Amino acid sequence: MYRPTVYLVDDDPGVRRSLGLWLGFRSLATRDFSSAEDFLAAVDGNCQGCAIVDMRLGGMDGLQLQAQLARRGIGLPLLFLTGHGDVPTARAALKAGAFDFLEKPVDNDRLLELVGAALAQDEQRWQEVLHTEGLRLRMSRLTAREREVMAHVVAGRHNREIALLMNISARTVEVYKARLMDKLDIHRVPDLVRFVLTIDGTALLSPPGQG
Repeated sequence: MYRPTVYLVDDDPGVRRSLGLWLGFRSLATRDFSSAEDFLAAVDGNCQGCAIVDMRLGGMDGLQLQAQLARRGIGLPLLFLTGHGDVPTARAALKAGAFDFLEKPVDNDRLLELVGAALAQDEQRWQEVLHTEGLRLRMSRLTAREREVMAHVVAGRHNREIALLMNISARTVEVYKARLMDKLDIHRVPDLVRFVLTIDGTALLSPPGQG
């Protein structure tokens, strides 16, 4: 289940309190932090939601925080709060993948609109993560030989060619193929190709000794 939190990162306690009350009145859960360092210590790749970050923080600034989150694989959408003089910096943050930025003083209605959009994006990201994890779970049910046959099939090889490469009969190849398709709940080779590309890209396209 998706349970988002809006993380508030600002060294001004009045700003954190104001944002927390405004978002809380809209039934959004919030957590606030006075520094980027405290925020980084509290989050990981499993966090859900988005973060509202003041661009100018004492210690690590917004851009440095953004870089640290990316390095750690934490994909929370970031909304930066900026003063007028920070707009070029905010644009740099956008180029680095920030969701958006707002100039101070903050328009609360616009803020709420952006938070809603950021949470929708993050929820979509989590749905994709869960989907991929489900595919990987199905993949884990395959034996090593079934994986090898699957890689040959996805590479476009026919049963007889696979049989020669694996030193087994074409009939045995058919058995392996039927078993792996059943375990993966897949009925057509094109769907098998899409499945492999979804969870792995190219790593499974070259069987051992064939890449």
